[in-house]
Amino acid sequence: MNTIVKLGSFACRGAVLLSLFILTGCANMYVDGSTREISASDFKKPDPLRPVQALFEFQTKGVANAQATDFLKVKVMDQITSSGLFSEVSEGPVTGGALLSITLNNIPVTDDAFSKGFVAGFTFGLAGSQVTDGYVCIARYIPNASGQAIVKKARHAIHTTVGNAAAPANSTKAENIEVAVTSMTRQIVSNVLNDLSLDDEFK
Repeated sequence: MNTIVKLGSFACRGAVLLSLFILTGCANMYVDGSTREISASDFKKPDPLRPVQALFEFQTKGVANAQATDFLKVKVMDQITSSGLFSEVSEGPVTGGALLSITLNNIPVTDDAFSKGFVAGFTFGLAGSQVTDGYVCIARYIPNASGQAIVKKARHAIHTTVGNAAAPANSTKAENIEVAVTSMTRQIVSNVLNDLSLDDEFK
């Protein structure tokens, strides 16, 4: 239950989802299949490799979400480090002044999430419903203090079904909300890193 409360803050409707778990006990989470993870081995590696200062922030509707940032930051930093795109990844300034900032913004896709949850909850799961959370990841890379930024963007989604709702098409069921969020994050970050590596201005 503590995990649900903690990770429920990732979405604007966290309290609603929590109530659905209590009332129905049958909420399922699915990671959308439209955005697939791209292996770091497929990235185009620059030559020579250079160090970079890396920053990460999770946002909810464009507002910084410190709890979610803390939960995902180590995972994202490790992913950047293992990408093979940089000689060194640091949270502080590096020689040459290169800076990579990644933001992951949670934007609700299903506008009537509360009303859907209300119906499913008070019919004890007999009425199925689906809620979708959208995610937009933006990577901004600046090669040096006076360089022009390279910006890459990717989108993803997590679907939550309650009651008798059918599983969303083209999606993968996650064991729990933590698995869903970490899987989505790894996949979407791999896409912006790959797009960055393929940019002719990335040096």
